[in-house]
Amino acid sequence: MIPHHRTDDLPATGAWRPGEPVGSRRFHDVAPGRRFQLEGGGSLEAPCVAYETWGRLDERAANAVLVCHALTGDSHASGRSGPGHPTAGWWDGLVGPGRPIDTDRWFVVCANVLGGCQGSTGPASEDPATGRPYGSTFPVVTIRDMVRAQASLADHLGVRTWASVVGGSMGGMQALEWAVMYPDRLRSLVLASTTAEASALQIAWSHIGRMAVAADPRFRGGDYYDAAPGDGPWRGLAVARMCAQVTYRSDEVFTERFHRTLLHQLEFSLDNQFDVEGYLDYHGLKLVRRFDANSYLRLNRAMDLHDVARGRGSTATALARVRVPALVAAVTSDGLYPPRQQEALAAGLEAGGVEVDRVEIDSPHGHDGFLIETPRLGPRVAAFLDRVTPLDHSGARP
Repeated sequence: MIPHHRTDDLPATGAWRPGEPVGSRRFHDVAPGRRFQLEGGGSLEAPCVAYETWGRLDERAANAVLVCHALTGDSHASGRSGPGHPTAGWWDGLVGPGRPIDTDRWFVVCANVLGGCQGSTGPASEDPATGRPYGSTFPVVTIRDMVRAQASLADHLGVRTWASVVGGSMGGMQALEWAVMYPDRLRSLVLASTTAEASALQIAWSHIGRMAVAADPRFRGGDYYDAAPGDGPWRGLAVARMCAQVTYRSDEVFTERFHRTLLHQLEFSLDNQFDVEGYLDYHGLKLVRRFDANSYLRLNRAMDLHDVARGRGSTATALARVRVPALVAAVTSDGLYPPRQQEALAAGLEAGGVEVDRVEIDSPHGHDGFLIETPRLGPRVAAFLDRVTPLDHSGARP
């Protein structure tokens, strides 16, 4: 596998580490001086979250928008790549000056989730009890744990109520939990390519990805941070990313872009020969350079555990807690989070009395469509925010 790519310089972890350039990150101590209790029963000592902001918070703190990232995202939702940020903003087409979520009007916040690897406390972080990375001892976190950490950040920033909480995929899971856990702390909700509960198919694909990571001998049970370049669990993480990449796109896109195009002359061997194989190799290794295998396992599991009904009786009972208008967006070709899940989510919210704007994006790009199709999604988001959370000319809510 990956015969035409250099692998001897691949880091044991692509996690951000203290001492590296911070870029635009800032840091918030979630529970200073005490332990942060987790939904699953574990705890973390004084965890922090890394976050970025764009725009200016108005005098009434009424123009704040929280943007929540998906599985391999981070706090860098908007902006260029550069020191501290290996890639450009993952939703740069949606967030920024003059863009649909206009940072000349809105104060936008994006935080790396708890358990992540780009500045927030996660498996690659130092365990205060040992002075070494948590590694295999880092506990399971849930979407609700992530949201509670974000609520602490909101308090720190002086944001009592978000004008909107926005997210797609795993970010949409966070946004939905915000509306269920803290129904009085937001005024609107944008949910893209997400669901009220993880499906069996989603869990099945997650399981395959996790098994690929765990089966890599260099994973070392999760304690690999001292490994030399090229000797970390890059192979397992790359394979997990390749599996995921296939589920993020559609057969139509793969066929149109790659068909059966060869990288070189056809040979009857096991070596990579097709263009699509090179594409998957590229994306697998690209993730290895900016992500952490242990974080991948835990965030992936948090998505499996996502179920708004857990401990609340039923999905209908949970969704009945939502009190704000919602925009629910689906991508027609999404095979991983199919439109029927967004339709069920929209119907469940409406049954509880929520005003719902439905958006269907006719796109061949599959699950990644919510990130790629910003020219189609963006205007609908902008119009929704203007209608349900209008601002006066001073930037304050009337």
